[in-house]
Amino acid sequence: MTLDKKQSPWRKKIGSWILAGTVSVGVMLCLLGIAVFLSSCDGNLASEASSRVFNKLSIDYIGEYQVPYGFQVKDTTVGGLSGLTYDRQRDLFYAISDDRGEKAPARFYTLKLDLDNKNPQQVKFKQVNITDVMLLKNANGENYPKGETDTEAIALTPQSSVFISSEGDRNRKILPFVNEFDLKTGRVKQTLPIPQRYLPDTESKRGFQNNLAFESITLSPTGTLPASGEPLRLFAATESALMQDKEVAKVAKDGKIPGAKNRWLHYLLSDRAEIVSEHLYQLESPPLGSIEHGLSEIQAIDTSGHFLTLERSFGLTGFHVKLFQAAMGGATDTSKIDSFKGNTTIQPIKKQLAFDLKQLDIYLDNLEGMALGGRLPDGSQTMLLVSDNNFSKRQITQFLLFKIKIS
Repeated sequence: MTLDKKQSPWRKKIGSWILAGTVSVGVMLCLLGIAVFLSSCDGNLASEASSRVFNKLSIDYIGEYQVPYGFQVKDTTVGGLSGLTYDRQRDLFYAISDDRGEKAPARFYTLKLDLDNKNPQQVKFKQVNITDVMLLKNANGENYPKGETDTEAIALTPQSSVFISSEGDRNRKILPFVNEFDLKTGRVKQTLPIPQRYLPDTESKRGFQNNLAFESITLSPTGTLPASGEPLRLFAATESALMQDKEVAKVAKDGKIPGAKNRWLHYLLSDRAEIVSEHLYQLESPPLGSIEHGLSEIQAIDTSGHFLTLERSFGLTGFHVKLFQAAMGGATDTSKIDSFKGNTTIQPIKKQLAFDLKQLDIYLDNLEGMALGGRLPDGSQTMLLVSDNNFSKRQITQFLLFKIKIS
């Protein structure tokens, strides 16, 4: 539109106001539209960012099997099963016992699942066949003496060996370890370095809490190492906080007691094992009435820093078990942080709830071991959990089988 040059100054001023107002409204509407667009984009980006942090998981329960109390394999009592690992080439599981040599020397068992796959859409869990046992040997080729081990976790390597962790015994000044053992002979091959901050001092101000050390280990799923060319990585986590990280339990504003701050080690296994980093794993708040609450198992699910974690608690209302998906990306390297107390700048390992086992509406025992297994006819993967019965008649050795899809 062209303005009339013969307009009066007043009419020109009014025209200018109208034009300015029109432009202002237009600008406001434009900015509003941009804001709405950006807001929509932010929501979508946040959703996409969240999906990039975690994998998509679906977990479905298949069934349960209980090992009879006192079951024997080669003159050893099966019990105290605290960790699992899967041998894909042989389609077998190995389960470590946390027996400290009371029933038999330190050992792990070989397991074979018996499944009914006649109906691919409804696989049935028939039983677990425990076929063999392997006694662990120290550097001298001898069985570990009674009381020197508290083996809790196991992870299979592509070189026909297994890494096994032991919690040690703070009261008896027995140190924890993460050792590699030959799968066929049970003899120790190497010992991984453990930082000084994990080891006990004489003043009870540093190191692992008794019976709460390396409860969990897992290896990166690299397949056959020579073929993949990927370095083998091992991750080891404490069951609860170290002495120097332990805080006095206080009820937070939400009415809950904060969970412990665990330490999570990342090893690179090359010619010489070395620690790459360490991170903080924040436990969930313990359920009301809990007596014990800790991180029982971790399981790597890819080579991009994604894991499944198993948190287990016991108290006045029995056992509570939750599975989480954890992601290491962006977590602070805590290897140079002496204590977590009062430190609010640390970014912990990210996590989100994957499955709360209370929804199964079945009795849950002391579930401590977890491993991903073979494929089912529908393409999903099996996931096996096992409980530590503490060799007690009042508890059970419970296997729970699930199918899991990860994308």
